[in-house]
Amino acid sequence: MTNTIGSTGRIDEATIVADRYTSIWNQPDALLRRQAVADLWVEDGVEYVEGARFEGLDELDTRIAHAYNEFVDSGRYRVTHAGDTGRHHDIVSFTIQLITIDTDEIAWAARVFLLLDADGRIREDYQLTIRPLAAA
Repeated sequence: MTNTIGSTGRIDEATIVADRYTSIWNQPDALLRRQAVADLWVEDGVEYVEGARFEGLDELDTRIAHAYNEFVDSGRYRVTHAGDTGRHHDIVSFTIQLITIDTDEIAWAARVFLLLDADGRIREDYQLTIRPLAAA
């Protein structure tokens, strides 16, 4: 995880959350990925994406594993965030991206809004696509 230091000399907490979130989508080890999901989301956390709803750690882990297998493990993409993190009280937002390995271009992007609990864990996760993935 990359810690970003702002002009105040303090670590940017929104960037830490975005780094942790993004790293999960790139994690090749299923056990480490599962643990990272459990560490980042509350037990009954929910993700909303493209009209789908994933609730609870098992569904979140399965959804992220599927995305990893389809995009990252294929060797075609890596997942990053655009460095545009922001935080307002218990909401963190940033842009997540699929970057092509061969051309280093943005193939897909979504705006992520995370609603955090008092301990900084994700209660609700919304992904709103802003750049659709081109048909293969």
